Amino acid sequence: MIREKKKELTRITIMEKGFELFTERGIESVTMQEIADASLVGRATLFNYFNSKIDLVIAIGSWKWEEYFEKKAEVSKQFNREKRTGAELLSYYLDAFLELYHSYRDNLRFNYNFNSYLESERATPEQKEPYMQMINDLAASFHVIYERGMKDRTLNASISEEEMFSGSFHIMLAAVTRYAVGLVYISENADPEKELAMLKRLLFQEYTEETKKDTV
Repeated sequence: MIREKKKELTRITIMEKGFELFTERGIESVTMQEIADASLVGRATLFNYFNSKIDLVIAIGSWKWEEYFEKKAEVSKQFNREKRTGAELLSYYLDAFLELYHSYRDNLRFNYNFNSYLESERATPEQKEPYMQMINDLAASFHVIYERGMKDRTLNASISEEEMFSGSFHIMLAAVTRYAVGLVYISENADPEKELAMLKRLLFQEYTEETKKDTV
């Protein structure tokens, strides 16, 4: 038992140090030796835990997002999802992206070149599986939102579930990521969080607009 706990602590330490280095310098420029040194383990020990850099990168990505979703799930209990309309659930879902920018910018900085790194290294579907499972779980959660919205007619029925999920996910994630890594020009008097909140409102209006017209 003690040995297993020690192994798990070592694994977590490696992922934590890898996350810190990848976030600070980008994934491409960090070597496995540097991660081993920062984790105070030998290179051979590092490869006993992770077969390759790709495996480590995917493990870190899955771990950090799972950690975020677990925290989000605890907060969601107070939201009482069962009694909310589809539109209210959608608003809550979109707000999660604003929360990412406000409180989890390191996750966004890590994620910035995550996909491009996997493509450049030709990660296999098997290697991507842990991360893709997280995306599938998120899509399943969105399915509940969409079904609720179709049933109570608070969401725009002219937009398919796939289009609404893909659009909201990619647009919001791309926007908060670009702000987090400094790819957006921000004037001295600008407020990034207000600008992102405006984007959220525009998407929300798009996804509920037809319903509003029907009730006028």
